[in-house]
Amino acid sequence: MLLNPDQLRNNLDRLEDIEKASLRHVVQAICDYRSSAVRIFRAEQDLVADIAEDVTREALDKMGTARIDQRLFGKVDYKCARYLFHPDYAVRQALFVDSKAEQVSGQQTVTLQISQISMTVRQFRAGQSTEVQGSLPSILSLGLNSYITTTIFVKYNYEEVNSYNELRSVTIAALPNGFLQGRYNPTADDTIWLAGRNAPTRDEAFRVRLSFPKLKEKCGWRVQTIPCPPVEFEWSE
Repeated sequence: MLLNPDQLRNNLDRLEDIEKASLRHVVQAICDYRSSAVRIFRAEQDLVADIAEDVTREALDKMGTARIDQRLFGKVDYKCARYLFHPDYAVRQALFVDSKAEQVSGQQTVTLQISQISMTVRQFRAGQSTEVQGSLPSILSLGLNSYITTTIFVKYNYEEVNSYNELRSVTIAALPNGFLQGRYNPTADDTIWLAGRNAPTRDEAFRVRLSFPKLKEKCGWRVQTIPCPPVEFEWSE
């Protein structure tokens, strides 16, 4: 019997388990593909953002999953409606995986659009407490079915060396679903966010930066860093 996603708002530990299993899936796919990722970053002359998107899609397609024939929409690179199976239950999931690429100096954060977030962003900006509701629903309703939404970000950290892009590591983070607001961002003082790179004076769309150290401090397994070969990857709890 399929689990009703709405039940997860009252079973946060199970929701955490779902997001942890989803992160493991993405991390394993990227880890298996990392040798190819290094070659692709070094050889391709496209924009690094486009390279990152291609690498993530190829890695996840190679891994495979239990897909549901349902199209998803949104400003995310990789979108997949799927079944997530657990020994005690199964659930329909809308898995969103977005890819970023930035030089290693920026490897501690990732910049997000509000359309990629189901939480309410609570933080201080210019000394003022602010709240901005993410526009991604915690549960996505499509037709007669409901899907728990899970968002994962893959950040490729590279350096420019002799006109080539040398991939140094990959940081992968599972962003908490909006139902987990109280655990991860209950107030502006207790937050996982940093100010985004948007200028309100120029009417730019709201963006925010997810702090990997702040998220990892809240929950160690939610941020994983994959080194490039030959260094072995070890899962961090």
